[in-house]
Amino acid sequence: MSEHAGTVRLYYDDAYLTEFSSPVAQRADDGRRVYLEETAFYPTSGGQPHDVGSLGGAEVVDVIDEGDRVAHVLATPAAAGARLEGRVEWRRRFDNMQQHTGQHLLSAVLEELYGYKTVSVHFGADASTLDLDVETLTREQLAKAEDRANALVAEDRPVSVSFEESSSAAGLRKSSAREGTLRVVSIEGIDRSACGGTHVRSTGAIGAVLARKIEKIRKSVRVEFLCGLRAVRRARADFTALSSISTALSCALDEAPSVVQSQSTQLQEAESGRRKLERELAVHRARELHDRTSPDERGRRLAVVTDAESMEVLRALAQVYATLPGAVLVGVVGAPPALLFAAAEDTGIDAGRALREAVTAVGGRGGGSPRVAQASVPDAGAARTVVERLSAPG
Repeated sequence: MSEHAGTVRLYYDDAYLTEFSSPVAQRADDGRRVYLEETAFYPTSGGQPHDVGSLGGAEVVDVIDEGDRVAHVLATPAAAGARLEGRVEWRRRFDNMQQHTGQHLLSAVLEELYGYKTVSVHFGADASTLDLDVETLTREQLAKAEDRANALVAEDRPVSVSFEESSSAAGLRKSSAREGTLRVVSIEGIDRSACGGTHVRSTGAIGAVLARKIEKIRKSVRVEFLCGLRAVRRARADFTALSSISTALSCALDEAPSVVQSQSTQLQEAESGRRKLERELAVHRARELHDRTSPDERGRRLAVVTDAESMEVLRALAQVYATLPGAVLVGVVGAPPALLFAAAEDTGIDAGRALREAVTAVGGRGGGSPRVAQASVPDAGAARTVVERLSAPG
């Protein structure tokens, strides 16, 4: 066992160790923060989440790296005594091991195939990411890297841990700024990285490597990936979702993407056609409304609309109506009500200002351009007050 100052970290030498016993080095007054002489609990570090489990019969909710020491934060005080029994929750530990070793493998493959270096990593609860020092990565490149990584998984290459002096540690994928002894994790023939995390014993234990999303982040590329049982669960969820889509579309699973694309195109064309018809209908309705609205002594043709199907329909009507001579339109739709006010340029009315002043007086909010404006008010009574004010002569 190599020498380490402070807390001896048992996971450095055996990531598969889940049960241990250790003397207590220090305990907080409330008994909920405990320091041990040695621990198998991994603290949050290097992007990898901390372990959970139990210590002295109490639930471990956080493990904190404090440099030389490791702090164990407990949900309740640990049992009294000079020595405590610890148990690491294996499922979470092994999942973290699969993700971390899988990240080393995928990063090494991306560098091997394309020379792309990993600049940062993040291990999340559902998926993990790595950032590459390039501005673009194609889906074809990522698929090739995924294939290569899974081929190396199938070869079941050994993963080993060694302790080496930083001055003589050669062949590291990423140079380390640390001095003294480095903990080096090696994947036979493919990677050597300075790392303090927990790892599986061979690439076969990583399980499937699934590379999913590519996201542009400033001048780098972020790749989302999952490994092992996570990858299997995600693949099953993706398959279930795609199966539901194909069933809904009454098509074969492999045909679903093309059918969705085809229907999306048809929907866009139908929506474009619908909007064109609505515009034509709005022109017809506006002209009809204008013709049957008598002008007042100033030539203004005031129309009050309360039966529009929606604000979208009302707005289309108002936009056309405001282009006609002497046109003034007040409309109300919805609950809580929304109002729309429109006025032709030759009326001299600033619709945005007039509506804003009217609704502010009743606790509403709104505004818009001199030709068409929109607002909301608290209730129907306030809407009636606004309509009366905007419809009044003067």
